[in-house]
Amino acid sequence: MGILDNLSEKAIRTTKLGIGISIVLAVIKYAAGHFGHSYALIADATETGADILSSTLLWIGLRIAIKPPDKDHPYGHGKAEPLAAISISLFLIAASIWIGWHALQFITTPHELPEKFTLIVLVVVIAVKELMFRYVRKVGKSINSHAVKADAYHHRSDAITSIAAFIGITIAVIGGKGWEAADDWAALLASFIILFNAIRLLRPAVAEIMDAAPSRKIVLQIKREAEEIKEVKEVEKCFVRKMGFEYYVDLHIKVDGAISVSEGHRISHLVKDRLLHDRLNIKNVLIHVEPG
Repeated sequence: MGILDNLSEKAIRTTKLGIGISIVLAVIKYAAGHFGHSYALIADATETGADILSSTLLWIGLRIAIKPPDKDHPYGHGKAEPLAAISISLFLIAASIWIGWHALQFITTPHELPEKFTLIVLVVVIAVKELMFRYVRKVGKSINSHAVKADAYHHRSDAITSIAAFIGITIAVIGGKGWEAADDWAALLASFIILFNAIRLLRPAVAEIMDAAPSRKIVLQIKREAEEIKEVKEVEKCFVRKMGFEYYVDLHIKVDGAISVSEGHRISHLVKDRLLHDRLNIKNVLIHVEPG
């Protein structure tokens, strides 16, 4: 199994685990919110439902992204991965608007105080979701996947809405009659936090779709590797774009202008072989040789 296959399988396993846990928590939170008279908890369950839908999109996107290149997609299907990240972010934005709108309605609508047992449910949910966030984010960073990192922040957003619900319910329970709306204000606050996270996650995914250059650190590392070949006088240009889990590189290298075409070709292959055998997840390198 190649490096790409290992990364893809790791991402898919992580996503499936997240979907399974989210389904269980969504059912528990909705039931607790319904019987415990807490809209913040019902809103929290709704946000978890958005997690499930978006994680399913991520799973589909990853399955497409790992497909090998074909006649119609000579560069592979890697763009499905940032498309999944964009879809996840849009789901988060939609969830935040839905939660905020209904919270505003409930603030002005008289309702019962939340039950104390809902606080116990939230403590468990917060712990599970924070652990999932840390695990999925670690995987996302290890495989350099915007989509998996976006999915991690779904778990963090879920934990945040649960914390907001916990605070709101606690205030309502302690305050007693007349403080019922504290639960709804907590849901409203959570909606703004979810919206902020969604926008923050959307930007890098859109940048990848637009073939924005990756971090300067990666570009400099590629240039250093190429210049390790003694026949290369200088790397004049280095363009890098990300495609799924891998990178495509365009290099302009300067070599001795007096050498033959065959020698220039040999040097370009030395550079290409060095980069392809490095641990940078580079899929292909296109090299232009300049006389220097």
